[in-house]
Amino acid sequence: MSWSARVDGVQPFRVMRLLEQAQAREAAGHDVIHLEIGEPDFPTPAPIVAAGQQALAKGFTRYTPATGLPALREAIAGHYADRFGARIDPARILVTPGASGALLLASQLLVQRGDRVLMADPTYPCNRHFMALAEARVDAIPVGPESGWQLDASLVDRHWHPATRLAMLATPSNPTGHTLDAPGLGAVAETVAARDGVLLVDEIYQGLTFDASPVSAVACAPNAFVVNSFSKYFGMTGWRLGWLVAPDAAIDPLTRLAQNVFLASSTPAQHAALAAFSPECREELERRRHELHRRRDVLLAGLERLGLAPSLPPQGAFYVWLDVSRHTRDSQAFCQRLLEEENVAITPGVDFALQGGERHVRIAFTNDISRLEEALMRLERFIARQ
Repeated sequence: MSWSARVDGVQPFRVMRLLEQAQAREAAGHDVIHLEIGEPDFPTPAPIVAAGQQALAKGFTRYTPATGLPALREAIAGHYADRFGARIDPARILVTPGASGALLLASQLLVQRGDRVLMADPTYPCNRHFMALAEARVDAIPVGPESGWQLDASLVDRHWHPATRLAMLATPSNPTGHTLDAPGLGAVAETVAARDGVLLVDEIYQGLTFDASPVSAVACAPNAFVVNSFSKYFGMTGWRLGWLVAPDAAIDPLTRLAQNVFLASSTPAQHAALAAFSPECREELERRRHELHRRRDVLLAGLERLGLAPSLPPQGAFYVWLDVSRHTRDSQAFCQRLLEEENVAITPGVDFALQGGERHVRIAFTNDISRLEEALMRLERFIARQ
């Protein structure tokens, strides 16, 4: 049987295979340190879990509107007002099954066959694949320390093509953990608007910043489409809940898409997410952010001792993007051997970068400090043998 040609360009997400191997080694009795997956070791905050349990106990298991529970849309709008001073109509917010649901809606609405999309290289690979499934061409623009590992306004201007329809940013980014500040976001928005294009901003790691307050395109690029998630900052990975902020004119077609593509997001998860904005939960989430900041600094100090520290430290998320070309030109083999020889799981850069991925790896500081220190000792032992 032949399959649809649209799936031919969708590459496997290698980190998931590496995770399976790491878990198999654990099951065989090995002490594996997991630094490969984008999921911290923190459980979902207790207030969120309690709210979900209460929702189930009260029988809140029927469909919500396709755009989401009205109270949750209002709570998200309140979040933007409280944290960023951005007042938006809750009607502009669509609650989705994870940020992936939001990206699916945005890609299906905004691009079609023949359109071109600008995004940074490296980036989260699913961002490329969503656009490819909508039959758009992705122009992956190599970025590095000189642009802060971001697709900035000058790069957008330089690489814009007559067929370019959309520019996509991610801040903080996966895999590099780097951010765009408000002026930088605003400059990209102005450049895209001048070209009569559309700006899509992935803010899935928003809230997880360490050296400056978080910013949102909602506040500085009001016509942008903005994707966010309850997974990363709010600790709800398995609940599969995200949202999309869109301009007024886009809400009707997005609603029709949502009604037909996924009908509605999980009702218990939406009720649980209402508690994510409570003062009690916010206090716990900020404690976790400070802990991730400590972990980042411990990891960077250890990498500095090994001569591996990045020239530009990550400003957010929970990743370090490392150039390991002194030790390998095959990041996939490097990660495989590190797992097999030292039981440390990290991610090969080829998952994220079309250019230079074979020289880079991503380390997620999603384990506690004692485990990070142990991982650094094992990594030192490993590279001494290279």
